[in-house]
Amino acid sequence: MHPDKLKRQHYLLQTMGQLEEKFKSYRVPQKFMEDDVYPYFRAITGKQGTEVEMGGHKVLMFGSNAYTGLTADQRIIDAAKAALDKYGSGCAGSRFLNGTLDLHVQLEKELAEYIGKDEALCFSTGFSVNQGVLAVVCGKDDYIICDDRDHASIVDGRRLSFAKQLHYKHNDMEDLERILQTLPHEAIKLIVVDGVFSMEGDLAKLPEIVELKHKYNCSIMVDEAHGIGVFGKQGRGVCDHFGLTDEVDLIMGTFSKSLASIGGFIASDWDTINFLRHNARSYIFSASNTPAATAAAMEALHIIQREPERIERLWKVTNYALKRFREEGFEIGETESPIIPLYVRDANKTFLMTSLAFKAGVFINPVVPPACAPQDTLVRYALMATHTEEQVERSVKILKKIFVEQGIIK
Repeated sequence: MHPDKLKRQHYLLQTMGQLEEKFKSYRVPQKFMEDDVYPYFRAITGKQGTEVEMGGHKVLMFGSNAYTGLTADQRIIDAAKAALDKYGSGCAGSRFLNGTLDLHVQLEKELAEYIGKDEALCFSTGFSVNQGVLAVVCGKDDYIICDDRDHASIVDGRRLSFAKQLHYKHNDMEDLERILQTLPHEAIKLIVVDGVFSMEGDLAKLPEIVELKHKYNCSIMVDEAHGIGVFGKQGRGVCDHFGLTDEVDLIMGTFSKSLASIGGFIASDWDTINFLRHNARSYIFSASNTPAATAAAMEALHIIQREPERIERLWKVTNYALKRFREEGFEIGETESPIIPLYVRDANKTFLMTSLAFKAGVFINPVVPPACAPQDTLVRYALMATHTEEQVERSVKILKKIFVEQGIIK
């Protein structure tokens, strides 16, 4: 080693603080790198699409949340460019102070109408919606009740709340009712649930949850991150799919999936949004979403409403993929969506499957704890409206070969 590097290393060892000491032994990622199965942070060298290039390696992209396939749509790119020209690159402040554009106000108006609520409020990320809303919407004498497979943003949001926090077994309505039976009838009780569960692809049992809402005097919040652009009339989400929009008190959504941008929103009645607008800290103290991202989301919203055939194509290719995976003997659980879990049930093998698939030309995502239980590890295969049946067929054959060779399926 060069003498200067040795000196630097010696200096760092001498000056190492408690935090550095704590983390110097964290080498879990390096173990997987040494085994050549590390699956994260691969750089894409172009637009997101059904096929992408990563480090000179071309792969079929089945690891994206862009269900509508709009991320490379020229109309959205042009809308973002026009917003850059008109408003500049950023807003240099929060919505609360100097960072509100007429563009933000227009998007909120259109989202409220689209979702079917009085008002909507746009945040800079989807994560910060759940974080900000759940932190303040319930108080110390209230209750937040979550499905135990709710998204991490819901978990982190409720942790910031002073409310009492409970959770029920995934989609187990008997367990949810058992919990509700123990709570005061007059107390505020908010049931928070993913409309589509992002790893397993199954839907919340919203009709049953609404029945329990009325029986036990509750409120409901639904995270529609993976439902918008997929379910319901013109892609309005799972609440619309079940015809229960009016029964759900708060509806959350993101721009980073079907709306081909980044950001998020909460939609509700006028009074609730009025409260959140002045109390949700992740809204008040975050810089507002960029003009380009806002314009991109709005254009995507317009396209989804104008082109219902896009969602029809998504469901056609989804149904084809579901059929083929079942025919080939994959374990895919209870999915009812373009998210298809291919269960591996072994963390090390899950990383191996991801690596082997990538080398064979298929990009999929590993799902391991804490995103799932240790016995439920899987690779997540997700579809876009722009995928073709030929691409699905190619990927199924590649994955079947790998899963058989590794003894996961016969």
